[in-house]
Amino acid sequence: MSKTFKATGINLKTQVFGESDRIVTILTQEHGLIRVIAPGARKHKSSLGGRSGVFVVNELLIAKGKSLGKITQAQTVKTYPGLAKDLGKLAASQYLAEVVLCQALSEQPQAELFHLFNEHIGRLEAISPDSTFGGYGTSSKLDSNKYEILAYLTHGLFQLLALAGVTPQINICCLSQRSLVPNFNEPEPQVGFSINGGGILCLKTWENLHKQRKATENKLIQDSISVQNSTSVQNSTSVQDSVPKVVLSNSVSRPRISSSPVPSSVTKENSEIYKTINHTQEIPRVSHRLSTRELEMLQQLSRSEIAKNLTTHPVWLSIEKILRQYTQYHLGLSIRSATLIDSYFAINYDATV
Repeated sequence: MSKTFKATGINLKTQVFGESDRIVTILTQEHGLIRVIAPGARKHKSSLGGRSGVFVVNELLIAKGKSLGKITQAQTVKTYPGLAKDLGKLAASQYLAEVVLCQALSEQPQAELFHLFNEHIGRLEAISPDSTFGGYGTSSKLDSNKYEILAYLTHGLFQLLALAGVTPQINICCLSQRSLVPNFNEPEPQVGFSINGGGILCLKTWENLHKQRKATENKLIQDSISVQNSTSVQNSTSVQDSVPKVVLSNSVSRPRISSSPVPSSVTKENSEIYKTINHTQEIPRVSHRLSTRELEMLQQLSRSEIAKNLTTHPVWLSIEKILRQYTQYHLGLSIRSATLIDSYFAINYDATV
């Protein structure tokens, strides 16, 4: 068995190790996520100094070790120097890297994830620093590349979720499965976004479901009370014990429904109501009520590229936060670099006011 192996990978994370070494976490095409030692990388004239930096793509020869491998040769294939020149671009790239670290597998080929990540940090690096706003009534004091960073960050995040198989539904209602399109003639929000429900939903459908659920529960309460009154007249202890208990007070408006079989005293009609309440799935919670413009931007994310004229709109601030919360919920991840994004935009906003 060979004691060395070759790999092409991009450095996602580094940490200090020993007196002069670094531990580098690398996403490789051939072997997935690996952690290796870059010996002497922190020495002033080390050949691995620059090659072990974050977001550098290398062709590597790695010697296997008991726990960590060791880089013996490294040839740089690509770098992204433009990322380090802009705090926003760097923070956005680190943000995407955190998500990649969460979803990447070890000891398995990860070529698709490798290429997808490189594609999106390449787009971030290519954003022009001196472009200006056009349209939408936005202020020209804040360069448009600030919002472009958010647009490309959010698009990259969505594509990573798609690769992981946990992308939200952004074109059809997650309740009715009907297509939802932006309607700029509606003054009030017609569409919501549900994090636990998995995407967008029609607010009218959602409200109707709540009304139906409430009506069904109220009917169960009334039928249960009727059964209790009937058994009270008959004074039958055995029947009374089988009736579902209902708690009615000022603080509790719903029956306490057990998961036990339907009581024998409940009629056939009431039995169906009992089963309906017992087994109905939880109605998704609306996390955000989307404006028409937000829905339009959100639906851009499923495309291979965002329309250029839509990348500089301030609404990307809210879209990024929506998708961030969705990602953290479904991947069980806390994105630390998101705080850098928040600080970056807060600083730039304050500077223009």
